[in-house]
Amino acid sequence: MEDKQIKIGLSKKDGQLGFVFTRGGPREGAGRKGIGVTKKVSLTLTEDLWEEVDRECKDLEISRSAFLRNLIESYYEAN
Repeated sequence: MEDKQIKIGLSKKDGQLGFVFTRGGPREGAGRKGIGVTKKVSLTLTEDLWEEVDRECKDLEISRSAFLRNLIESYYEAN
């Protein structure tokens, strides 16, 4: 096995440690653009409601996050 060195550096974007590649790797401005600010939320629902949410997500082929975002956006558009 060859003895290879690994470079670790700080990200320009968020200051976190990560691997530094001499070729390739993430480029400034590359990738999917965000749709907003991400905040983690804990939500408590009954088992029946979670099953209904999951069933709707499966039928619509969307994530829970997208489903709940659509519900919230619809609520504010209607009011």
